[in-house]
Amino acid sequence: MATLKESARNKLPKSSFGLPGSKKYPMPNKAHAANAKARAAQMEKAGKLSASSKAKIDAKANRILGKKKK
Repeated sequence: MATLKESARNKLPKSSFGLPGSKKYPMPNKAHAANAKARAAQMEKAGKLSASSKAKIDAKANRILGKKKK
């Protein structure tokens, strides 16, 4: 996955983040969206992210990845 430099991350609109209020889990492309889903799962398992926040991240990542709801 390509790295996202701080200057590029700072230029992203809030709508490019899984959690836009705190500008966490950037998703400017499919690679970052897949990574955001994986990191959100890790953080939820570790107890550092709520299930509802993980669901929001997953939903946004799925839209970017082109996955449909089951």
